[in-house]
Amino acid sequence: MASEMNREAPESDGKSTNTLKLPTGSLDSGGALRIAPPHPHFMRSLAMRFAEAAIFLVAVVGAMAFGLGMTAYFAEHRYVLAYVVAYAGFRFSDLLVREDVDDLSPRDELVRRISVQLPLLIMFAAAPFERTYVYGGTAPIWLSRLGVLLELLGMWLALGSRMQLGFFSSSRGSENSVLVKRGVYRYLRHPVYAGTFLVTLAWPLVYGAPVTAFVTFIVGSIFYYRRMKAEDAVLLKQFGQEYEDYMRETDAMIPTIW
Repeated sequence: MASEMNREAPESDGKSTNTLKLPTGSLDSGGALRIAPPHPHFMRSLAMRFAEAAIFLVAVVGAMAFGLGMTAYFAEHRYVLAYVVAYAGFRFSDLLVREDVDDLSPRDELVRRISVQLPLLIMFAAAPFERTYVYGGTAPIWLSRLGVLLELLGMWLALGSRMQLGFFSSSRGSENSVLVKRGVYRYLRHPVYAGTFLVTLAWPLVYGAPVTAFVTFIVGSIFYYRRMKAEDAVLLKQFGQEYEDYMRETDAMIPTIW
């Protein structure tokens, strides 16, 4: 008992054992302890971990789908496989040639990406669902071929326009930025949007899903119209009369139509 009491008592030289550390923070005027809020970096890291977990779960589901016969499905639906392979190449190539110009906070950037990607995921699920559970069978060959051709055309238009934009101009917002009016931009003000829209619209055509194609066309038209109006406003403010004249001389996305 004496030894236990000696371990709990302070030592004779002034040092103590098992000292209690108070939580880090500061005291307010009333003497209450204030704990500092989480650092923004922690919140960003948490969001990234959630995103990483979500991507991993999707990959797990994809691996299960392959194990349950997805390879046989692709072998039977060659144009679906062609679209998926081309689309994967398009997304990775777009990451290489895209120039991020938006000065957004991490939270706003995450919200923007979700608002763009979520409708795409719904569309990718809706087309095979419509074909399988509404019509049955496979899509007409000519329609699937048309879908793949539209996808390739949209890829060429979007990626080519991005490369032209980077080649003929400096970074947007810099003092030496110029208005690009060469190449595809001689005819269209927003060829990247036009190409991306074609790539998206091609998916329900590959599956022969007319309802999904119609909804995709309507929603996509509204979405890109708003994006183009916002971009036109920014460029009008930046280039003034030059861009106003350029708007009168060109079409937005579709020559002679829109």
